[in-house]
Amino acid sequence: MKELQFREALREAMSEEMRRDERVFLMGEEVAEYNGAYKVSQGMLDEFGHKRIIDTPIAELGFAGIGVGAAMNGLRPIIEFMTFNFSLVAIDQVINSAAKMMSMSGGQYTVPIVFRGPTASAGMLSSQHSQAFESWYANCPGLKVIVPSNPADAKGLLKSAIRDDDPVIFMESEQMYGEKGMVPEGEYLIPIGVADIKRAGTDVTIVSFGKIIKVALAAAEELAKENINAEVIDLRTVRPIDYNAVIQSVKKTNRLVIVEESWPLAAIATEVAFKVQKDAFDYLDAPVVRVMGGDVPLPYAPTLIEAYLPNPARVIKAVKEVMYVSH
Repeated sequence: MKELQFREALREAMSEEMRRDERVFLMGEEVAEYNGAYKVSQGMLDEFGHKRIIDTPIAELGFAGIGVGAAMNGLRPIIEFMTFNFSLVAIDQVINSAAKMMSMSGGQYTVPIVFRGPTASAGMLSSQHSQAFESWYANCPGLKVIVPSNPADAKGLLKSAIRDDDPVIFMESEQMYGEKGMVPEGEYLIPIGVADIKRAGTDVTIVSFGKIIKVALAAAEELAKENINAEVIDLRTVRPIDYNAVIQSVKKTNRLVIVEESWPLAAIATEVAFKVQKDAFDYLDAPVVRVMGGDVPLPYAPTLIEAYLPNPARVIKAVKEVMYVSH
């Protein structure tokens, strides 16, 4: 084990896969000469050269399309969006080409491509640079969608994503790139679609993913001081979702709170809540409660950002609600 920043874990995953497979290359804005907008690809140009670490113009639709074509012709591209907010310019290539190509070609073409970059809020960046797109892409059959919460998961899941024969959306957070964590050394992969119990518990299940896992874990630590033992599940992958992990936990705790940064309508939390009430209804001792971002474009002002985002206090309130404990 060694301690790495989140960005270093991503870099290690990409570099290891590029050494292992010459078909893998990285393309995007500022990934080469500038060492990456967030320094994720620092030093990779020096090792792999301009043919495999490729700077692009500010033209997401164009370089996403080039990536899809390259994948159809046997390469394994990693396409970096400076932020998934900018992926909206390229969403036609992601949804209508990458996700559908295997189906439309009757299996004659696969598209082994990874689209990666930061999603959701990242401080005072206002509404056009702060949207959480996990549920948008997870809605589309043909894609796999990964949202890691720590450096170890980021490395293991990104290596699996690069080796996968389907298009993968790999979503990070600007606010996590500098965070440190212990990462296993050597060959290390995490299977796509397997959730992780970050904290075992018996009284209530809290489900989340991505950087909001920190909010869930902080709430669980505070609840423990009141003798409420919360189990915290990190989905890690939001398409496919590991429903079984959540249902097995709910069968034990009988209560469920889901914490997610996105807008409330048609969120991942909505889908998880539906599946639990469908397959584990008899085990629920209280209605499922969601703790979500605000149903508005994210404002710029720090006070309004604080009011918008899930926080430990809101999670604690939700847990006490499902446990019928006075606040």
